[in-house]
Amino acid sequence: MPDSNFIDYVKIFCASGNGGAGSTHLRRAKYVPKGGPDGGDGGRGGHIILRANPQFWTLIHLKYRKHIKAEHGAAGSGQLCKGKNGADIYLDVPVGTVAKDAETGDVLFELIEPGEERILVKGGRGGLGNNNFKSATNQTPRYAQPGEPGTEGWFILELKVLADVGLVGFPNAGKSTLLSKVSAAKPKIANYPFTTLEPNLGIVRYYDDKSFIMADIPGIIEGAHEGKGIGLRFLRHIERNSILLFLIAADTEDAGKEYNILLNELREYNPELLVKKRLLAISKSDLLDDGRKAELEASIPGDIPHVFFSSMTGDNIQTLKDMLWKALHEEEN
Repeated sequence: MPDSNFIDYVKIFCASGNGGAGSTHLRRAKYVPKGGPDGGDGGRGGHIILRANPQFWTLIHLKYRKHIKAEHGAAGSGQLCKGKNGADIYLDVPVGTVAKDAETGDVLFELIEPGEERILVKGGRGGLGNNNFKSATNQTPRYAQPGEPGTEGWFILELKVLADVGLVGFPNAGKSTLLSKVSAAKPKIANYPFTTLEPNLGIVRYYDDKSFIMADIPGIIEGAHEGKGIGLRFLRHIERNSILLFLIAADTEDAGKEYNILLNELREYNPELLVKKRLLAISKSDLLDDGRKAELEASIPGDIPHVFFSSMTGDNIQTLKDMLWKALHEEEN
């Protein structure tokens, strides 16, 4: 696979800071020989916090930053002085990032709102100073709490692309060509399978300055949910799309069969994907005569809205955009 700036999976080691120890200081002054305990609390250890930053679209900045350690909290001191908290570390990640425990695979949380912050690794609490333990029967405690140790572990960060419309189809179905036609995106286009090796996003302009985001997902093959091809790596990107646009090339022998294969791959990967609104578009329709077009249309399941279009001639491109906009509007309502 060629070098790419798009990284949607990283594994990192994170360690939060230890809490600072509480102080056992006893107050002493010139005319106060027995002033009692005045030990301050220790500072909290630094957190490691993930922050959803809409300016980021990839995890490449974390690819080579494998070990991340936060600052320890400072110990407390006399005169009830609290120790300084350890500095928190903020890791900016794209909106749509999922944090997982690398050992168990459990999902810890997802960041889906711009500016959202979640603590990935919590810093240790600072220990209490001896001032907290004084009482009527123990007026000069000479002990304090040690700070709690921080936590550490390996974590997986995965990015799921956020888009209004996700393009689903076999390799060479014309997904990248369509995206380049309706938006300013410049995905790689060539006449061989798996040209697209990373998701591409484009803003599709509609009437009156309205727009929506379309994602070109790398091609799926039969058996992708079992790890065949490269589909398994990118199937998760489909989860965050509001509407799925299935693309099938006009040179197929049976459009209905291809549609059902794609649908089954999504079902096997995550049955919840079938709840999403689906549309079907037959690309490269400029290659069809009326007879062949009728044969393909007869094989299409009757419960899915569909359209024939050509990215090369522009035929029915606006109709396709109208269908998508209408479906998105219905989804919002």
